[in-house]
Amino acid sequence: MASPRTVFTVAAVQTEPVFGAVEANLAALDHHLADVGADLIVLPELCSTGYSFQDRAEALELAETFPEGPLSQRLLAWSARTGGMLVAGFAEREGEQVYNAAAVVAAGEPLGTYRKLHLFGFERECYDRSEGPLRVFEHEGLRVGVMICFDWMFPEAARTLALQGADVIAHPSNLVLPGWCQQAMLVRALENRVYTLTANRTGTEHRPPRPELRFTGLSRIAGPDGKALADAAEQDAAVLSASVDTTVSRCKTIASGNDVFAERRQHDYRGWAP
Repeated sequence: MASPRTVFTVAAVQTEPVFGAVEANLAALDHHLADVGADLIVLPELCSTGYSFQDRAEALELAETFPEGPLSQRLLAWSARTGGMLVAGFAEREGEQVYNAAAVVAAGEPLGTYRKLHLFGFERECYDRSEGPLRVFEHEGLRVGVMICFDWMFPEAARTLALQGADVIAHPSNLVLPGWCQQAMLVRALENRVYTLTANRTGTEHRPPRPELRFTGLSRIAGPDGKALADAAEQDAAVLSASVDTTVSRCKTIASGNDVFAERRQHDYRGWAP
Protein backbone atom coordinates (compact mmCIF):
# COMPACT_ATOMS: atom_id res chain seq x y z
CA MET A 1 0.00 0.00 0.00
CA ALA A 2 1.41 3.40 -1.01
CA SER A 3 2.39 5.84 1.72
CA PRO A 4 0.19 8.93 2.08
CA ARG A 5 1.38 11.89 0.08
CA THR A 6 3.10 14.58 2.16
CA VAL A 7 4.69 17.06 -0.29
CA PHE A 8 2.57 19.49 -2.31
CA THR A 9 3.18 22.44 -4.62
CA VAL A 10 1.41 25.67 -3.71
CA ALA A 11 1.11 29.01 -5.51
CA ALA A 12 0.02 32.55 -4.64
CA VAL A 13 -1.02 34.83 -7.50
CA GLN A 14 -0.62 38.63 -7.34
CA THR A 15 -2.83 40.64 -9.74
CA GLU A 16 -4.13 44.14 -10.48
CA PRO A 17 -7.87 43.94 -11.17
CA VAL A 18 -9.76 46.84 -12.72
CA PHE A 19 -12.79 47.88 -10.68
CA GLY A 20 -16.05 46.54 -12.12
CA ALA A 21 -14.42 44.95 -15.18
CA VAL A 22 -15.32 41.38 -14.28
CA GLU A 23 -14.84 39.79 -17.70
CA ALA A 24 -11.54 41.55 -18.29
CA ASN A 25 -10.33 40.57 -14.83
CA LEU A 26 -11.28 36.94 -15.44
CA ALA A 27 -9.46 37.01 -18.78
CA ALA A 28 -6.36 38.34 -17.01
CA LEU A 29 -6.61 35.52 -14.48
CA ASP A 30 -6.87 33.04 -17.37
CA HIS A 31 -3.55 34.42 -18.60
CA HIS A 32 -1.84 34.29 -15.19
CA LEU A 33 -3.00 30.72 -14.51
CA ALA A 34 -2.36 29.26 -17.96
CA ASP A 35 0.84 27.50 -16.94
CA VAL A 36 0.21 27.08 -13.20
CA GLY A 37 -0.36 23.49 -12.16
CA ALA A 38 -0.02 23.68 -8.38
CA ASP A 39 -1.91 21.52 -5.89
CA LEU A 40 -3.14 24.72 -4.23
CA ILE A 41 -3.54 28.14 -5.89
CA VAL A 42 -4.57 31.23 -3.92
CA LEU A 43 -5.88 34.38 -5.62
CA PRO A 44 -6.40 37.84 -4.05
CA GLU A 45 -9.42 39.17 -2.20
CA LEU A 46 -12.19 40.44 -4.52
CA CYS A 47 -10.05 39.39 -7.46
CA SER A 48 -12.77 39.62 -10.13
CA THR A 49 -14.48 42.89 -9.14
CA GLY A 50 -11.97 45.20 -7.50
CA TYR A 51 -12.26 46.55 -3.98
CA SER A 52 -13.66 50.08 -3.59
CA PHE A 53 -17.42 49.65 -3.64
CA GLN A 54 -19.07 53.01 -3.19
CA ASP A 55 -21.93 51.54 -1.20
CA ARG A 56 -23.77 48.34 -0.32
CA ALA A 57 -26.01 48.55 -3.39
CA GLU A 58 -22.98 48.47 -5.68
CA ALA A 59 -21.54 45.51 -3.78
CA LEU A 60 -24.82 43.64 -4.23
CA GLU A 61 -24.88 44.49 -7.93
CA LEU A 62 -21.40 43.07 -8.60
CA ALA A 63 -21.66 40.16 -6.17
CA GLU A 64 -22.24 36.60 -7.35
CA THR A 65 -23.70 33.42 -5.92
CA PHE A 66 -21.54 30.38 -5.28
CA PRO A 67 -20.99 28.18 -7.24
CA GLU A 68 -23.12 29.56 -10.07
CA GLY A 69 -21.39 32.92 -10.60
CA PRO A 70 -18.80 33.77 -13.27
CA LEU A 71 -15.73 33.63 -11.02
CA SER A 72 -16.99 30.46 -9.36
CA GLN A 73 -17.48 28.76 -12.72
CA ARG A 74 -14.01 29.82 -13.84
CA LEU A 75 -12.52 28.46 -10.62
CA LEU A 76 -14.22 25.13 -11.20
CA ALA A 77 -12.81 24.95 -14.73
CA TRP A 78 -9.29 25.88 -13.58
CA SER A 79 -9.37 23.33 -10.76
CA ALA A 80 -10.67 20.62 -13.10
CA ARG A 81 -7.63 21.27 -15.30
CA THR A 82 -5.09 21.19 -12.46
CA GLY A 83 -6.80 18.57 -10.29
CA GLY A 84 -5.94 20.78 -7.32
CA MET A 85 -7.59 23.29 -4.99
CA LEU A 86 -8.19 26.98 -5.67
CA VAL A 87 -9.07 29.70 -3.15
CA ALA A 88 -10.18 33.12 -4.41
CA GLY A 89 -11.74 36.20 -2.84
CA PHE A 90 -15.07 37.48 -4.17
CA ALA A 91 -18.23 39.35 -3.21
CA GLU A 92 -20.75 36.62 -2.36
CA ARG A 93 -24.47 37.23 -2.65
CA GLU A 94 -27.04 35.16 -0.77
CA GLY A 95 -30.52 36.58 -1.31
CA GLU A 96 -30.28 40.21 -0.18
CA GLN A 97 -27.19 39.56 1.91
CA VAL A 98 -23.68 40.27 0.62
CA TYR A 99 -20.39 39.10 2.10
CA ASN A 100 -16.70 39.60 1.55
CA ALA A 101 -15.92 35.95 0.96
CA ALA A 102 -13.52 33.38 -0.43
CA ALA A 103 -14.60 30.55 -2.73
CA VAL A 104 -12.94 27.15 -2.34
CA VAL A 105 -13.04 24.53 -5.09
CA ALA A 106 -11.03 21.40 -5.87
CA ALA A 107 -10.74 19.16 -8.93
CA GLY A 108 -13.79 20.72 -10.57
CA GLU A 109 -16.03 20.46 -7.48
CA PRO A 110 -17.25 23.24 -5.16
CA LEU A 111 -16.15 22.78 -1.54
CA GLY A 112 -17.68 25.89 0.02
CA THR A 113 -17.02 29.49 1.01
CA TYR A 114 -15.55 31.36 3.93
CA ARG A 115 -16.97 34.79 4.83
CA LYS A 116 -14.54 37.33 6.25
CA LEU A 117 -14.94 37.79 10.00
CA HIS A 118 -13.05 41.06 10.50
CA LEU A 119 -14.23 43.81 8.14
CA PHE A 120 -11.80 46.67 7.48
CA GLY A 121 -12.75 50.35 7.30
CA PHE A 122 -15.60 51.11 4.90
CA GLU A 123 -16.14 47.38 4.24
CA ARG A 124 -18.45 47.62 7.27
CA GLU A 125 -20.76 49.84 5.19
CA CYS A 126 -20.86 47.46 2.23
CA TYR A 127 -21.07 43.93 3.62
CA ASP A 128 -23.18 41.98 6.04
CA ARG A 129 -21.45 40.76 9.15
CA SER A 130 -20.29 37.16 8.92
CA GLU A 131 -20.87 34.77 11.76
CA GLY A 132 -18.13 32.46 10.46
CA PRO A 133 -17.13 29.81 11.04
CA LEU A 134 -13.43 29.62 10.29
CA ARG A 135 -13.04 26.47 8.20
CA VAL A 136 -10.41 24.00 7.07
CA PHE A 137 -10.92 22.29 3.69
CA GLU A 138 -9.11 19.08 2.72
CA HIS A 139 -8.19 17.75 -0.70
CA GLU A 140 -5.98 14.73 -1.37
CA GLY A 141 -4.47 14.94 2.09
CA LEU A 142 -3.66 18.67 2.15
CA ARG A 143 -5.58 20.61 4.81
CA VAL A 144 -6.16 24.26 3.93
CA GLY A 145 -7.55 26.88 6.30
CA VAL A 146 -8.91 30.14 4.89
CA MET A 147 -8.88 33.68 6.21
CA ILE A 148 -9.16 36.99 4.33
CA CYS A 149 -7.00 40.11 4.49
CA PHE A 150 -7.63 41.99 7.81
CA ASP A 151 -8.23 38.68 9.59
CA TRP A 152 -4.41 38.67 9.89
CA MET A 153 -4.57 41.33 12.63
CA PHE A 154 -6.33 38.88 14.96
CA PRO A 155 -3.98 36.02 15.90
CA GLU A 156 -6.95 34.01 17.10
CA ALA A 157 -8.03 33.49 13.48
CA ALA A 158 -4.83 31.77 12.37
CA ARG A 159 -4.58 29.87 15.67
CA THR A 160 -8.13 28.55 15.28
CA LEU A 161 -7.34 27.26 11.80
CA ALA A 162 -4.12 25.64 13.00
CA LEU A 163 -5.93 23.96 15.89
CA GLN A 164 -8.42 22.59 13.36
CA GLY A 165 -5.52 20.88 11.61
CA ALA A 166 -4.61 23.28 8.79
CA ASP A 167 -1.29 22.59 7.07
CA VAL A 168 -1.59 25.78 5.04
CA ILE A 169 -3.46 29.03 5.63
CA ALA A 170 -4.73 30.51 2.37
CA HIS A 171 -4.97 34.28 2.75
CA PRO A 172 -6.59 36.22 -0.15
CA SER A 173 -5.86 39.90 0.49
CA ASN A 174 -6.19 43.51 -0.68
CA LEU A 175 -3.65 45.03 1.71
CA VAL A 176 -3.15 48.79 2.03
CA LEU A 177 -1.30 49.15 5.34
CA PRO A 178 2.48 49.61 4.95
CA GLY A 179 3.80 46.05 4.97
CA TRP A 180 2.51 45.21 8.43
CA CYS A 181 0.65 42.09 7.34
CA GLN A 182 3.48 40.71 5.26
CA GLN A 183 5.74 40.86 8.31
CA ALA A 184 3.08 39.55 10.67
CA MET A 185 2.40 36.50 8.51
CA LEU A 186 5.93 35.27 9.21
CA VAL A 187 4.93 35.23 12.88
CA ARG A 188 1.53 33.63 12.19
CA ALA A 189 3.35 30.84 10.34
CA LEU A 190 5.96 30.42 13.07
CA GLU A 191 3.70 30.51 16.13
CA ASN A 192 1.32 27.98 14.55
CA ARG A 193 3.97 25.91 12.74
CA VAL A 194 2.05 26.10 9.44
CA TYR A 195 2.58 27.44 5.93
CA THR A 196 0.84 30.68 4.92
CA LEU A 197 0.03 32.00 1.44
CA THR A 198 -0.84 35.70 1.29
CA ALA A 199 -2.04 36.56 -2.22
CA ASN A 200 -2.25 40.36 -2.39
CA ARG A 201 -3.04 42.76 -5.23
CA THR A 202 -1.25 45.80 -6.63
CA GLY A 203 -2.24 49.13 -8.15
CA THR A 204 -4.54 51.92 -6.96
CA GLU A 205 -8.27 52.61 -6.78
CA HIS A 206 -9.97 55.95 -6.16
CA ARG A 207 -13.74 55.96 -6.29
CA PRO A 208 -15.17 58.87 -4.27
CA PRO A 209 -16.44 59.06 -1.60
CA ARG A 210 -13.91 56.34 -0.85
CA PRO A 211 -10.32 57.40 -0.25
CA GLU A 212 -7.60 56.70 -2.79
CA LEU A 213 -6.12 53.32 -1.96
CA ARG A 214 -2.68 52.07 -2.91
CA PHE A 215 -2.36 48.31 -2.64
CA THR A 216 0.96 47.11 -1.35
CA GLY A 217 1.67 43.93 -3.36
CA LEU A 218 4.50 42.00 -1.65
CA SER A 219 2.57 38.73 -1.75
CA ARG A 220 4.34 36.13 0.36
CA ILE A 221 4.56 32.42 1.07
CA ALA A 222 5.90 31.70 4.57
CA GLY A 223 7.04 28.48 6.18
CA PRO A 224 6.62 26.97 9.66
CA ASP A 225 10.09 28.25 10.62
CA GLY A 226 8.94 31.85 10.19
CA LYS A 227 10.97 32.42 7.03
CA ALA A 228 9.73 33.62 3.65
CA LEU A 229 9.74 30.89 1.00
CA ALA A 230 8.76 33.23 -1.86
CA ASP A 231 8.08 36.97 -2.21
CA ALA A 232 6.61 39.22 -4.88
CA ALA A 233 7.49 42.84 -5.62
CA GLU A 234 5.33 45.82 -4.65
CA GLN A 235 4.04 46.19 -8.22
CA ASP A 236 3.39 43.94 -11.20
CA ALA A 237 1.55 40.67 -11.47
CA ALA A 238 3.38 37.65 -10.14
CA VAL A 239 2.97 33.95 -9.48
CA LEU A 240 4.84 32.66 -6.43
CA SER A 241 5.34 28.96 -5.81
CA ALA A 242 6.83 26.75 -3.13
CA SER A 243 6.71 23.19 -1.82
CA VAL A 244 4.99 22.38 1.46
CA ASP A 245 5.53 19.25 3.53
CA THR A 246 2.72 18.13 5.81
CA THR A 247 5.13 16.15 8.00
CA VAL A 248 6.57 19.54 8.95
CA SER A 249 3.25 21.38 9.41
CA ARG A 250 1.85 18.58 11.57
CA CYS A 251 4.83 18.50 13.91
CA LYS A 252 4.30 21.07 16.64
CA THR A 253 7.51 20.19 18.48
CA ILE A 254 10.46 22.61 18.26
CA ALA A 255 14.17 21.88 18.78
CA SER A 256 13.93 22.22 22.56
CA GLY A 257 11.47 19.33 22.63
CA ASN A 258 8.56 21.60 23.54
CA ASP A 259 5.23 20.99 21.84
CA VAL A 260 3.87 24.47 21.21
CA PHE A 261 0.26 23.28 21.09
CA ALA A 262 0.24 20.61 23.81
CA GLU A 263 1.97 22.94 26.27
CA ARG A 264 -0.44 25.86 25.95
CA ARG A 265 -1.64 26.97 29.40
CA GLN A 266 -5.26 27.59 28.47
CA HIS A 267 -6.51 27.73 32.05
CA ASP A 268 -4.03 30.46 32.95
CA TYR A 269 -4.84 32.52 29.86
CA ARG A 270 -8.43 32.88 31.05
CA GLY A 271 -7.29 35.26 33.76
CA TRP A 272 -6.92 38.12 31.27
CA ALA A 273 -9.13 37.11 28.37
CA PRO A 274 -12.45 39.01 28.42
